[in-house]
Amino acid sequence: MDPVRNPYAPGAGQRPPELAGRDRELSQFEVVLERVARGRPERSMVLTGLRGVGKTVLLNTFKSMAMQRLWGTGKIEARPDQSIRRPIAAALHMAVRELAPRHRAPDRIEYFLSVLKAFAMRDPTAAKGTSHWSPGIDVPAARGRADSGDLEIDLTELFVDAASVATDLGVGIALFIDEMQDVRAPDISALCAACHELSQTGGPLIVVGAGLPHLPSVLSASKSYSERLFRYARIDRLDREAADQALIAPAEREGVEYTPEALEALYEAADGYPYFVQAYGKVTWDAAPRSPITADDVKVAAPEAEEELAVGFFGSRYERATPAEREYMRAMAEIGAANGDEPVPTSEVAKWLGRKPSSLSPARDSLIKKGLVYSAERGLIGFTVPHFGKFLRAQPV
Repeated sequence: MDPVRNPYAPGAGQRPPELAGRDRELSQFEVVLERVARGRPERSMVLTGLRGVGKTVLLNTFKSMAMQRLWGTGKIEARPDQSIRRPIAAALHMAVRELAPRHRAPDRIEYFLSVLKAFAMRDPTAAKGTSHWSPGIDVPAARGRADSGDLEIDLTELFVDAASVATDLGVGIALFIDEMQDVRAPDISALCAACHELSQTGGPLIVVGAGLPHLPSVLSASKSYSERLFRYARIDRLDREAADQALIAPAEREGVEYTPEALEALYEAADGYPYFVQAYGKVTWDAAPRSPITADDVKVAAPEAEEELAVGFFGSRYERATPAEREYMRAMAEIGAANGDEPVPTSEVAKWLGRKPSSLSPARDSLIKKGLVYSAERGLIGFTVPHFGKFLRAQPV
């Protein structure tokens, strides 16, 4: 098989050649776009799931859908050590730049940019001497609007003004936030408050977030009404039909086929996780001598695919952990072997290690901050990466 024609694309946030199994989410977002454009009340949207299930791919697809409708769009990736003030300012600057050429009142755009500049420059968390912010906005900063220093007040005023600009054009603005669980607690509270204000006024600005499975609990902890503020969509592994489609459709465009046995072997290996489907598909394509691709080709390719995943997908994360954190994760993996690596009780981890739960809190909290585990619910802890427990159990002690 010609490796140059290999259609599969395992990559972080890289769109696969065939976006299979996500029709429901795409339809939901299509409805959100249409309702907001018509001035109908609609909730913002949040995608949740483990790493490798395609949240970022879906987020980028949503962004493309909004752009096709001539919406203003901006995207940020949250970081746990960074305020969202300046990233959101940069994203909204990009969104309004997309709308500005079509706006008939340049003074309206100029006023919003002055408010945006005031918002960005009023960052109380910025290091001393770094308050200067130059995003290419040549207008002077406004005074008395979105510049109080209180993020909840400022973000609400900024969102209202941005929505007003979009209303003039009969379109909307969509702000996309990846790794949303990493937004700091005070910032997530401010974000929820601003979205709440918009939902009451009907402003055509929506926030679309993506994050790990515990993101809903993060939002709920910040504002009690967040459960009603967002439309939640849990992104999980693909079913057999969708996983087969993700492999078959790109291959057919290259004149290549799979035997039914090969598809069965690939589904068993990838377990329906989109990243694994692409990883195994790519290596199997390169290993196959000809079409149709057979189960024997999958058998030959599987060790290479597993080695690549062990180094890039699993190993890179494992290397970030300290010895104490690795010990904690090994205990999780051993306990999880009996339940398919579902989240396990923290009390069981402590029991396995022969330690008091309180003494393990630093290791657990550090793993959560590193994005290696998540607190599924009170007293439970799970891996953010599918099959990570299986990987750990295969490592030498």
